[in-house]
Amino acid sequence: MHATLPALIDSDFPGLRRAQLQTLQVNLGYLCNQSCLHCHVNAGPKRTEIMAADTVADVLHFLARHRLRTLDLTGGAPELNPHFRRLVLAARELGIEVIDRCNLTVLFEPGQQQTAGFLAENMVKVVASMPCYLKDNVDAQRGGGVFEHSLRALQLLNAHGYGIPGSGLELELVYNPQGATLPPPQQALECTYREHLDRHYGIVFTRLLTLTNMPINRFGSTLVSRGEFGRYLQLLKQAYQDSNLPAVMCRSLLSIDWQGYVYDCDFNQMLGLPAQLDGRPRTHISALDADSLEGCHIRVADHCYACTAGQGSSCGGALES
Repeated sequence: MHATLPALIDSDFPGLRRAQLQTLQVNLGYLCNQSCLHCHVNAGPKRTEIMAADTVADVLHFLARHRLRTLDLTGGAPELNPHFRRLVLAARELGIEVIDRCNLTVLFEPGQQQTAGFLAENMVKVVASMPCYLKDNVDAQRGGGVFEHSLRALQLLNAHGYGIPGSGLELELVYNPQGATLPPPQQALECTYREHLDRHYGIVFTRLLTLTNMPINRFGSTLVSRGEFGRYLQLLKQAYQDSNLPAVMCRSLLSIDWQGYVYDCDFNQMLGLPAQLDGRPRTHISALDADSLEGCHIRVADHCYACTAGQGSSCGGALES
């Protein structure tokens, strides 16, 4: 695995400061039933990092004190954490919106047969990985057979009401480019997804999110191996849009790793760049005061250009539709 941080850290990316905290994004561990080419987490079946019960309790204590708008659960496959349901139930009791970033195929893993129903019962928003609407493209990125299992999972979620207008159950699909290119316009691609999945498989969904691939970890290492890293980084810089800066997700989101440490975003977490708050080298969520965050500096490096290139990119999709 090629390290990409040395090529990113000396950056001319504009300085950023935090706005009001609205979303806590919690990585429940790097364990996953898949090993996707574009995965910036390097998640996979052999990863052992997983959030423990005590850290989950720290997260819940923080949420109870600060009552944020959204709890965004990610991984790996967050559903594989044994405390996933406890966290969802407690957050929903607090009136907090919960997002499950689901790879879809996990719904057919042992012990997960009731997960779709649990998500629907608790009105959890599902943000599902679906990097293309064509079989060959999906299987090339995510492994043989993943496309068919993903379709089955989407049909299962539809059967529980997800994506059905008026149900209140939101199902968002996530597109990633296959290679070192920017995603196409989100709105137009959503129309193509919607028409194809409905016509051929009877699948409906709420919205499509387009994400730009980050030049870090597994995808970044692949770029280095192919001699494409510098060219891709230059593409991101040339496509930089200053108008995207106010809407980047790190201004209103904090990322928490499986051990409970705080990062400005999920990508900084994967690069090992903790949030630097009050002059401390790193902060644990048990010692975090959300009320003191507004106005704090955000750590930036050249990978941040992926969030501000073209139409922009964030965990909520394009910044400019």
